[in-house]
Amino acid sequence: MKIMSVMEGESVTLHNDITSRDTKLYYMDYIEWSWFRPEESRNVKVIQLDVKTGDIRYYYDEIFRDRLQMDIQTGSLTISNIRTTDSGLYQMYNTFSVESFNVTVYAGLPTPVITRYSTCSSGSLQNCSLLCSVLNVSHVTLSWFKGNSLLSSISVSDLNNSIYLNLEVEYQDNNTYSCVLNNHIRNQTQHLDITELCKTCADQFHCCGFTEAVIRLVISAVVGVATVAIVVHDIRTSFH
Repeated sequence: MKIMSVMEGESVTLHNDITSRDTKLYYMDYIEWSWFRPEESRNVKVIQLDVKTGDIRYYYDEIFRDRLQMDIQTGSLTISNIRTTDSGLYQMYNTFSVESFNVTVYAGLPTPVITRYSTCSSGSLQNCSLLCSVLNVSHVTLSWFKGNSLLSSISVSDLNNSIYLNLEVEYQDNNTYSCVLNNHIRNQTQHLDITELCKTCADQFHCCGFTEAVIRLVISAVVGVATVAIVVHDIRTSFH
């Protein structure tokens, strides 16, 4: 059995052991492909080639419509725009043999999200608590790295799972950290910006205090002008 992995939306070709010069082709009547359909718990025929005439017949068109191509010279099968629901066991039958292919289709990977799950630190606290998370994934591993060194990881195989992985770093840490989500084919990386996420209370006050003061000053000025205008209007009204 051949094991194959592919990302959702890509194309995959299931190459059998028949070549266009194989003398057995002259003695074959047909080449057909079946797929194990989970809903029916059985193999179902999806495509068949009449070797003598070159005619191709398609089955289960509601699932594979316009997504199957068969090489009439060898019988190899190509599935385009493949979906996660196309995963499973495919088998090729001909007059002389059977070949099996176990195909796993992985969904596209989301980018991990890094958030801080503690409030700003007072001077007595030295660590910043962080959380890396991804939602609705399956057959993936989520990992924290410090440079190229693995710090921790967690894996899930169930469908549509959400996973989380925490990390604590010091506020003055200058190392490079990243959270990586990967499967057997690809990975997605989110780099940690410590200076942005891990601010002390003093840093946040210094950052936002001046801006807040300016905003309050402007609001006070506007309110003051409006109050003066109302008083002047009332005075003028009383004299008329």
